[in-house]
Amino acid sequence: MDQPPITSSLTYLLAQANRVVSGALERSLAAEGAQVEHWRILEVLSNEQGRSMGELAQLVLMNHPALTKMMDRMVSRGWVHRAADEADSRRVVVFITDEGLEFVARLRERVETYQESLFDSIGDRRADQLKKLLNTLIREHG
Repeated sequence: MDQPPITSSLTYLLAQANRVVSGALERSLAAEGAQVEHWRILEVLSNEQGRSMGELAQLVLMNHPALTKMMDRMVSRGWVHRAADEADSRRVVVFITDEGLEFVARLRERVETYQESLFDSIGDRRADQLKKLLNTLIREHG
């Protein structure tokens, strides 16, 4: 059976690659009771600086309503806490907790193991080239 023309489209291939890679990482993190978005959020907050919800939404690639719902669940699990911004009490700043730091360390191990398997499958040189190409694409079209 012939492949439909869409399968040679760059946008299709990027979407399919994202689906494959994210799905495999999601399965690995599920063993810890986490989602990819949990890892992204905790990883961004792991420097213990705190972030506004707007900054966080942009950095973790989530829309604001979805982030708010996920943040509610993460607060209830004790991974993060919210506080009013000292400079602007209308803004909410999110901080990682000690429990969140311990949890993200476990998640980071799984992410690094999965990333190593990706590098092994295509080689370090090609993985670095791919990262450079993707960063160029994001910078020039983002």
